[in-house]
Amino acid sequence: MPGARSHSGRSSTERTQLELFRSVPGDLAARDAQDLMAWPFFSLAKARRIAPIEFRMGATSISVEAVPEHGMATIWDADVLIWAASQLIEARDAGRPTSRLMVTTPHEILAFTRRGTGKASYERLKAALDRLQSTTVATSIRQEHQRRRHRFSWINEWRELADGNGRALGIELILPDWFYAGVLGRALVLTIDRAYFDLAGGLERWLYRIVRKHGGRQQGGWSFDVPHLYLKSGVLSPLRRFAFELRAIVARQPLPGYVLSLKHALGRDRLNFTPVPVDPIDAAMRRVGLKPVENWP
Repeated sequence: MPGARSHSGRSSTERTQLELFRSVPGDLAARDAQDLMAWPFFSLAKARRIAPIEFRMGATSISVEAVPEHGMATIWDADVLIWAASQLIEARDAGRPTSRLMVTTPHEILAFTRRGTGKASYERLKAALDRLQSTTVATSIRQEHQRRRHRFSWINEWRELADGNGRALGIELILPDWFYAGVLGRALVLTIDRAYFDLAGGLERWLYRIVRKHGGRQQGGWSFDVPHLYLKSGVLSPLRRFAFELRAIVARQPLPGYVLSLKHALGRDRLNFTPVPVDPIDAAMRRVGLKPVENWP
């Protein structure tokens, strides 16, 4: 396409083999991929991270590597994947065909993820797409033979689209098979509160996703051993610092839909969380990005 600029270092035949999926603007329910919610796939720091994530727990292994030019994809960059999963599930439920080749506008992604839509936000989105494309992941998750690992990038490639006069037409991206299959092939997705996008800290964003994944709406709540949580976070800071930041989050109670508490038992700290009873009308309003009204007459 005239004016298109590729951000992949290799030529690809995928584009010619895939049908084009055009995103639909609007207040879609936000869906997150369960595998991404449960395991350490992203940097939780806003500072550039080059150090890899090397994680093993039982049969699960994850290796995430970054390039110095862009750094590792962050948990804020993962908002693009939440947008993509939300689009794909919405289309599937409506009976529309889906594809790994998606075309959209920066405005759609930025509006969905509650970012500003000015020039600076657009530049940050392009940087996020670069990190998603250049970060490589190798994992045993969802592999039939656990010794084998699937290797991929969060975005196979992406490019800006423009007409012959250089006028922007949007962006095009290709999702990897591993992510696409998890979202559609196995329907491994959960609806998340749109207030998630308002969480500013990387650790509290990660905490919400793991709480939502494991706790769901269980009336009795759930609990995690803090050292276990620390291992699953993939952070570079020491356990003591992680525990300090966890206590600060518990004091603030920022996670939508959940109440957190820390308890000490048998010489170890445990994080407990229970779901907040949700009014059905409030829940419906949150799903479409509206703020529930307080103090009804």
